[in-house]
Amino acid sequence: MIFAAIADWAEQDEFPVDFMCTELQVSRSGYYAWRNRPISHRALTDIDLTSRIRRIHAAGRGNPGVRRVRAGLAAEGIRCGLGRILRLMQAANLHGRHPKAWRRTTIKGEKPVSAPDLIGRRFTAAAANIAWCGDITYVRTWTGWAYLATVIDLHSRAVVGWAIADHMRTSLVIDALQMACGRRNAPPGVIFHSDYAEVPVTPKSSHFACAA
Repeated sequence: MIFAAIADWAEQDEFPVDFMCTELQVSRSGYYAWRNRPISHRALTDIDLTSRIRRIHAAGRGNPGVRRVRAGLAAEGIRCGLGRILRLMQAANLHGRHPKAWRRTTIKGEKPVSAPDLIGRRFTAAAANIAWCGDITYVRTWTGWAYLATVIDLHSRAVVGWAIADHMRTSLVIDALQMACGRRNAPPGVIFHSDYAEVPVTPKSSHFACAA
């Protein structure tokens, strides 16, 4: 690294080679031996890879990171480890953009109503169809965010209802809960607990007090 720095400064006529070798406490003969040494095969491939990486990075939308650059190289028939690509990108001062991979999934309505904790933070049940638990998760896809609402029986931990959509409106949760009611033929009194609602469920329920 010291010899490389001396070579860069020498090419820019920043300082004399003798002065730099003395100040950096390296031998002048050692520097010239390094300069006259043939370039290694790995160094040559690094130069070629860096050129390709620069082109892929410039053509990529949104400043591609290491994995997207690796995919671009693979498309050209070049297999390369992530560590090597990262090293070359850092040396070339190339950086990828890393958007936040999270979304807010619980939004209060205009007139939110707080729900009591009917299960007392006890996420177990002595039998099936006594207490269900629901949640919303999200997955980043090539076309945008996909939202998945689930209903889980706290006795068996089985998923008894689910729904997926490109939004997280109330209808997403209602669809998952209606599937659970239809599949389990839910008896009166089963409790549905979640971050967004907690209500007793009956087979004749036409709507649920859910807010997403």
